[in-house]
Amino acid sequence: MMRLSRYGGNPNIGVFAAASESLSFVAEGASPEFLRDIEEALGVHAVTLTVSGSYVVGSLVAMNSSGAVVTGLIESDELEKMESEIPCMRLDEALNAAGNNILANDNGAIVHPGYSDVTVRQLEDFLGVECVRSSIAGCDTVGSVCVATNKGCVCHADASDDDMRLIADVLKVEAIRGSVNRGSRMVGAGIVANSKGAVVGDDSTPIEMGKIEDGLVLY
Repeated sequence: MMRLSRYGGNPNIGVFAAASESLSFVAEGASPEFLRDIEEALGVHAVTLTVSGSYVVGSLVAMNSSGAVVTGLIESDELEKMESEIPCMRLDEALNAAGNNILANDNGAIVHPGYSDVTVRQLEDFLGVECVRSSIAGCDTVGSVCVATNKGCVCHADASDDDMRLIADVLKVEAIRGSVNRGSRMVGAGIVANSKGAVVGDDSTPIEMGKIEDGLVLY
């Protein structure tokens, strides 16, 4: 299922929400309509919260079915709320915007090339998958330029053939190049998705919607 939506008037919905196969964390202040779109399109339970006092939850949280990686700047009460829903790992690293810097599904993860060996090993142990450091389309913030599920991936329109092969090798899904919200190549910032569905920024065109549907295999 696919839905067009926006958060607080902003079509960059991936900045404000993160999702796994069964759960979504959504920034506080979300409208009932946005929460309904998330829950119905993705078939998940949505939990509203802030992270480090911020509403950019999608930028600060990366998830797969094993758990949620969250910025080390998260406050204790926020972390407690998250941990009541899913195991969490604090990312105590300068590059701590986990949602921007980690592209993960249940098969693998591609992470910011600046992450240390220690951080990569911690992520592998926590997420239960192989983690590979790389940029995509020349962008180090791989989570902001791609969205991946257990069925497919949509990535930045300038992704190279090598990038596409890396995604297939690490995440074990095929990727399609695309855009969102009338030409934005930051597709991770404009889509919240899992293998059951996707919520897409409502500035997206029918052509963009078609490519997203194909890339995420939402038939």
